[in-house]
This record gives sequence, C-alpha cells and structure tokens, in this order.
Amino acid sequence: MYVKLCGLRTTADVAAAVEAGADAVGFVFSPSARQVDPGTARRLVREVPGHVLSIGVFSGVPAPEVRRLATEAGVAAVQLHGDYPRSAFTEVAASGVTLVRAVPLEPGTDVRVGAHGEAMLLLDSPVAGSGRRWDLAALDGARPEGRWLLAGGLGVADVAEAVTRARPWGVDVSSGIESSRGVKDHGLMREFVAAARSA
Repeated sequence: MYVKLCGLRTTADVAAAVEAGADAVGFVFSPSARQVDPGTARRLVREVPGHVLSIGVFSGVPAPEVRRLATEAGVAAVQLHGDYPRSAFTEVAASGVTLVRAVPLEPGTDVRVGAHGEAMLLLDSPVAGSGRRWDLAALDGARPEGRWLLAGGLGVADVAEAVTRARPWGVDVSSGIESSRGVKDHGLMREFVAAARSA
C-alpha cells in the first residue's frame, strides 16, 4: 500500500513522515493553512531521502507558474489538483517532473490513470483538504485501474476500512494526521501509515 502524507510544513514533519514509512510527502503551494513558500519547500525537500517522492501540490495556479515554483523548490513530482486541462499537464511535464492528477469523482470524471499523461491519479473529496469523506459507493461504476490513490476524509480510525472497501493502489492524507488545522501530529502520522498497510 502506497502512502502519501500531505501538507507537511516543518523539518520535523518530514523526519516523522520518513520514519513512519511514507512513500511520498506533499508540500502545498496554493493558499491553505498548509501552504509553504518555495524557499521553505526547497529546504524541506532537501530533507527528503531519495526513496521518498517529494510532491508539490498546486490548485488554481497557472501551469507556467507551477513550473517555476516546482523548479525553484526542487520537488520531484507535481500534483495538479482540480480542473486542469490536459495542456497544463503537458506543459508541466516538460520540466521533467512526475505528474499526479487529483480530482473529485464526479459524473464524467475520466478515471483512466494516465489520461492526462500523469503517473498517478488521486481521487479526492469535492472540497480538497477539508477532511470530508465522500461516498465510496461512487467507485462501483467508475473504479480506476493501476496507480490510483484514495483521499478525502481518511484518518487512523477508518483508513483500513476504506482501503478494504475501495481497493486503491495507495492512500493520501492531510487533515487526518493533524492535531489542529495545518499542524501535523507525528504520532498520528505513524499510526496512519500502519493502519493503511494493515488492510
């Protein structure tokens, strides 16, 4: 089970995520309680070992600005979250980063992994970062295949059940590992990774 811990903001967060066994860590560049500036992100990315994927998370940021910020921060991957056209993925891909497409599962959502040239697909709640769970029954008629991550409202108490129900390739969490909005709880990070993999 591939596990991404998102919204990290401190070197202690990164160290805890790596120690917990995370496969990927996310740094948020869009306005949010979890937002980091490129300088901070660059400093944090330097703390990420090679076997853990560093991902810059962007929403509503134009593709040229995404490229600039991602390059400045030195992230290995870019997550485009929301209604980005395929052309945005093509433009960002030119900088050599791994791509993640993050979208809510709605009628008409293309759930083919790689449909926009991405290496991974992330299915999230309609309000990203809100911690709100969405109806996993929607997957019954639109289950992706391949490298896709389940996100949205997951926490220590319910991630194993969600994995059993949805059968994703991986999971992503942010608010579910926080003691307060934007503040990571390192104990919950360890417990989440263990719970996700227990399923």
